[in-house]
Amino acid sequence: MTRAQVEQFRIDYRQKFIASNYSGWRHFSLTVSITSLVIIGSLAALDQVQALEFLTIPITFLYANLAEYLGHKGPMHHKTRGLELLFQRHSMEHHAFFTEAQTTFGNSKDFKAVLFPPIMLLFFFGCLALPVGLLLYFLLSPNVAYLFVFTAEAYFLNYELLHFCYHIDKNSWVSKLPFMATLRCHHTLHHDRRLMNHYNFNITYPICDRLFGTSYQHNNN
Repeated sequence: MTRAQVEQFRIDYRQKFIASNYSGWRHFSLTVSITSLVIIGSLAALDQVQALEFLTIPITFLYANLAEYLGHKGPMHHKTRGLELLFQRHSMEHHAFFTEAQTTFGNSKDFKAVLFPPIMLLFFFGCLALPVGLLLYFLLSPNVAYLFVFTAEAYFLNYELLHFCYHIDKNSWVSKLPFMATLRCHHTLHHDRRLMNHYNFNITYPICDRLFGTSYQHNNN
């Protein structure tokens, strides 16, 4: 897409999908607040955690990284029955709003093109974290369940914050952090329309991209 095409898409998107009373910072604050409450509640529920139970954290982290990879590589980039909305919002809208050459927000209302809708917080917690947490609660222990929910929600918040930071002004202090520069570059390459269906599907940490050979760097042939 040319710069003019991207700008026109942004104008059309803002008119069609962003309400006049929408506040990007309120959306951002709501995401952080709700997720943080679940994280704090999970930690508060822990009771005399055994050493072995702490293994729940790295195992859940790796599971979440795999889920992020498969979800992004799959329904977000390939139309899947029942999940067409994910494909529409990500491949058709997000990747048209942000390209490799135009990665940053125009203003705070553009946050809507990156942050998950608030209803998705209920989906992730109620349909993903909670059922698995309940299963672990009865099969293993309450502490394992709470540590799973804690890690899953912390990973989701980490996902939202990192993705948000990739699309803010490159001159911001956050963008200048060494680790952020590397992660942002990984994600920016994914926004190249020639690469987006094949490379750099991890939005947080490119663990699965490295494992499955889908990590693209500038020096790749």
